[in-house]
Amino acid sequence: MEFTVRLFGPGALAIGASSVAVTIEGEATCAALRKALIRDHPPLAALVKGGRLAVNHAFAAETQRVRAGDEIALIAMVSGG
Repeated sequence: MEFTVRLFGPGALAIGASSVAVTIEGEATCAALRKALIRDHPPLAALVKGGRLAVNHAFAAETQRVRAGDEIALIAMVSGG
């Protein structure tokens, strides 16, 4: 199943786009989505490992299932003050 993941800030800069597509074979969970993001888009690896996924405007647990039509976003950790 193919999903579109929205990117913001450092994620969008790393890829040069506001979203990326990933394909998940088997059970579609946030954990599987993370693995697919790293596999399909290596420049995002550090951001995926340190960031959080949001599904339908709410932070998601690794075990949360994702479905066709869900809005998925990678929220990279930021620092500053």
